[in-house]
Amino acid sequence: MLFELSLPTLLLCSIAAFLLALEVGYRLGQRRQDKTDEPDKTHTSALQGATLGLLALLLGFTFAMAVSRFDNRKTVIVDQANAIGTAELRSRLLGTPYAEKAAPLFRDYVDAWLQFRFAGDDIAAVKAAEDRAFAIENQLWNMVREVTAADPHSLPASLFTSAVNDVIDMHEKRNRSVKDRVPDPVFWLLFAVSALALGLVAYSCGLNGRRRQVANVVFAFVIALVMVVILDIDRPRRGLIQASQESMVRLQQSLEPMPK
Repeated sequence: MLFELSLPTLLLCSIAAFLLALEVGYRLGQRRQDKTDEPDKTHTSALQGATLGLLALLLGFTFAMAVSRFDNRKTVIVDQANAIGTAELRSRLLGTPYAEKAAPLFRDYVDAWLQFRFAGDDIAAVKAAEDRAFAIENQLWNMVREVTAADPHSLPASLFTSAVNDVIDMHEKRNRSVKDRVPDPVFWLLFAVSALALGLVAYSCGLNGRRRQVANVVFAFVIALVMVVILDIDRPRRGLIQASQESMVRLQQSLEPMPK
């Protein structure tokens, strides 16, 4: 559910929830102010510090998890572009008519994967792009069967077979990298600990009779902003932070038609 919301909606909902936690915490602390002695205040401060430490730990680990997945997506895109480029170059060693038949297939294959990325959240468009990629892979593998049947001992055919096999393997790696995200329960836990930490901060302020509203609101906004940025990094199909497709775009531009 979190991945389906827009960034402004996520940010506003987080800020609203955190402000509510601050207000509830302050009012509860204010009501307990006259019944609280110094040992109780010390205990509350210790709980507050422990919860803030736990929050920092969770934010750090969740950010690291999201960034590692983001880096993996970038690496897979580069590896896929390299695999396709290598296979296309090796197809030129096959000679007529296979080289001429392979060139447009590789161009269409790169186009299909770019459409796969730029389809965004359009499930139908994503499936259509992936189906197109599967169809081209089948055509390339049929070509592998033809060239190896024509000359089983051909070195160009062997190199082309290995390269096409790598291209097909990269299909699943690319698909898996898009679906590999930080689990939703981790974000819900992070959200709950954030609200608890802010509530304890406000509760401590209520016990001391000082609201410190500006500092607490700024703190809540910063935590909400960090959480939204982590979520944005972890969403490969929408948001502001996206893995670069520069490698695939450059490959698309380099795949010129074979000279006649």
